[in-house]
Amino acid sequence: MLSGVSVICFAASYTVALVLEVSRLLFRSGVRGAVMMAFAGGGLLAHSVFLYYRAVSSTASPLSSQQDWFLIAAWVLVAVYLYLVYYHPKNAFGLFILPLVLGLIATACLFADPQPYAHEPASKVWGMIHGTSILMGVVAVLIGFVAGLMYLSQARRLKHKLPPTRGFNLPSLEWLQGANSRAIVISVLMLGVGVLSGMILNRIKGQPDVAPLPWTDPVVLSTTLMFAWLLVASGITLVYRPARIGHKVAYLTLASFVFLMIALGVGLLLETQHGSPRDEQDRSQVEDTVSGGFPLGCGGRGGRA
Repeated sequence: MLSGVSVICFAASYTVALVLEVSRLLFRSGVRGAVMMAFAGGGLLAHSVFLYYRAVSSTASPLSSQQDWFLIAAWVLVAVYLYLVYYHPKNAFGLFILPLVLGLIATACLFADPQPYAHEPASKVWGMIHGTSILMGVVAVLIGFVAGLMYLSQARRLKHKLPPTRGFNLPSLEWLQGANSRAIVISVLMLGVGVLSGMILNRIKGQPDVAPLPWTDPVVLSTTLMFAWLLVASGITLVYRPARIGHKVAYLTLASFVFLMIALGVGLLLETQHGSPRDEQDRSQVEDTVSGGFPLGCGGRGGRA
């Protein structure tokens, strides 16, 4: 079933969404926005399934060819587009973003090399993505925590009609509220990329005689649970509008900070295999520091024929 999803499936969905975006210039419609998001969301789902099948069916380094990078970049742009359209439905973001998405997909199919990178370059690239995305996710949580504290402090001052303390000026509640909401979204996106890239990196590093890093590893488990919480928090703000305003969104960012502290504490205090060399090749690389693919059928299956 998964192998039946092709590039045409999600490219066609994005094309319909773009046509609907263009129709904004011609006439008004009360249902166009919902239909447009449905096509873009359906395309993103098919896009995700396609990339997943490519990853699990690859006999070489998964999602590490030039084609894969173009398709992943297109996936990220569509995710950003859906976020922007949901929160700013009157703005025509799709007229600028969707042509880039279709351009990336066309480049992947027509010009990009389908051969995966060799094991070592692929491992380095995915390792960089994994580390960078986790770092950015942590920074987003910390910024949200700061914005949450500032919001509560400012709200308390205004509620009790206290004069501002000299030299202690804070941004407006509206600005801080927006910063809290954006911090939650950015942190869940970055940690999502970190978890996914970690799974791919774990598979690349896997050896026939060496077990992969288990999900029960303390760092892996705590990071996954933190990502799950952020996913729940972003889902709450998505479907429950009051959670995006006032004290509620500030409390969500404070709770996210608590999860972050737990995850960092687990990584510092408990024994973990995360980041440690698990095969002879990795050990030799550490010591030195101290002293095959498959074609992409653009109209067919996303894996080996």
